[in-house]
Amino acid sequence: MLVFTSEDCSGHVNPPGHPERVERLRAVEAGLAGLAVERRECPLGEEAEVLRCHPAGYLAAVKGAVPEAGWAQLDGDTFLSPGSFRAAMRAVGGICAAVDAVVAGGGAAFVAGRPPGHHAEAARAMGFCLFGTVAIGAMRALDAHGLARVAIVDFDVHHGNGTQDVLWDEGRCLFASSHQMPLYPGSGDPSEVGAHCQVLNVPLRGGTGGAAMRAAYERLILPAVADWRPDLLLVSAGFDAHAADPLAGLEWEAADYAWLAARLWEVSGGRMVSTLEGGYDLDALAASVGAYVGELARRAA
Repeated sequence: MLVFTSEDCSGHVNPPGHPERVERLRAVEAGLAGLAVERRECPLGEEAEVLRCHPAGYLAAVKGAVPEAGWAQLDGDTFLSPGSFRAAMRAVGGICAAVDAVVAGGGAAFVAGRPPGHHAEAARAMGFCLFGTVAIGAMRALDAHGLARVAIVDFDVHHGNGTQDVLWDEGRCLFASSHQMPLYPGSGDPSEVGAHCQVLNVPLRGGTGGAAMRAAYERLILPAVADWRPDLLLVSAGFDAHAADPLAGLEWEAADYAWLAARLWEVSGGRMVSTLEGGYDLDALAASVGAYVGELARRAA
């Protein structure tokens, strides 16, 4: 199994006290320690890849807003520091390189990049996110590699409104999301089905644990992915549904992420790329990443 990382992703520095902090990558590294994975550097992404999902004016606005020092604020909780654009482009390059590798050779890959991406709408930064990383990976698979059908599963505790926005009209891509509701950003109702009925939203009630999640996946999400028969499965892997996470109220444990890895691999068709989204309790993040990537590494060996 491949793991893509870059030290440049530590160059995105949020203000003190912000939950999306550099130390998250150190926690991810702790979770990956000792696992049977092959490490690769995230290349710098090309702006042409960002433009698959975002208009040129938005890309220019983000790039132009990067400060020489301190922070620039794009929305209530989304900031830029001097290293943010380069970090985001490493995350973009990582997802593209992971897609390339898995499309060519099969197997599984995990991209440990930041900032996260699934809240970034086509022309709006929000929710700690600048560019729609997983959506960019999907469009690279579809347009650069000519795949016919791609699926995205998002198990972050917050709805992937940005991924949904970017891919709303993309009939070649299934987007399936489980998320706590009500919770930020307020989207993700089951009535939101996409322009081609290719969006599946599965809200979960706060206070529920892994058993409720597993039942929802077995009943709705896993059959939908299996029926889609994707040429590639992409996963927005947010680990903030863990019981210890400070930003939400689901009660998952690390073992639930191992279960997700196993079941998603079974419906992936042998090609699966995951990219880091949320997860803000450092110990829980380390344990959850270790469980998820460890299970994938065993399955995809």
